[in-house]
Amino acid sequence: MNSRTDWDSWHADYSDPSSLLSERLRLVQRHIGDWLDARAPDPVTVLSSCAGDGRDLLGVLEGRNDASRVTATLIEADTRNAQRARDLIARLDLPDIDVRCTDAGTGRAYLGAAPADLVLLCGIFGNIADEDVHRTIAATPQLCNRQARVIWTRHRQEPDLTPRIRNWFREHGFEEERFDAPDHAIYSVGVHRFVGVPQPLATEQQLFTFIT
Repeated sequence: MNSRTDWDSWHADYSDPSSLLSERLRLVQRHIGDWLDARAPDPVTVLSSCAGDGRDLLGVLEGRNDASRVTATLIEADTRNAQRARDLIARLDLPDIDVRCTDAGTGRAYLGAAPADLVLLCGIFGNIADEDVHRTIAATPQLCNRQARVIWTRHRQEPDLTPRIRNWFREHGFEEERFDAPDHAIYSVGVHRFVGVPQPLATEQQLFTFIT
């Protein structure tokens, strides 16, 4: 992963409900909840890359009475965040949700977890090089079932990469369903639907390396 950031401390901003990070989280959670509602009552699979402590997905499932229909894999390299996710999963009694403490930037990390019906790429694109963003998007069809949803985040600091990110998704078989970019903040949240043909997972590929 080669990250210089202490990702355990980084998550402390989530404890402030007025922070922009918490606001972005609530927006991601709303999109996850809407997607689960639309897919009810079918069983679904979820894949979360660089999942942190899993609060985007687990925070939604905590308030639902149909959480047991979700099978998920959370991939997170930080051992402290991964353990917090495992602890919450145990408290919620969700045995079909697995946490892999490994580098999500490698193709082998997704073996047996992809393809999925919902793919979460949150907190990644702002911490890797532009070419790695493109490479990851180009590989996302390997992570998706037909008609899968992808939810992603990225800041809009200049130079704003989000127009190119949205185009890259279109070029690789996705249709945009939502793009939220509030005027009062620099974060953005995108939702895309995969309309292309799923691809086999290339386990030896390097998708991205964190640079922050």
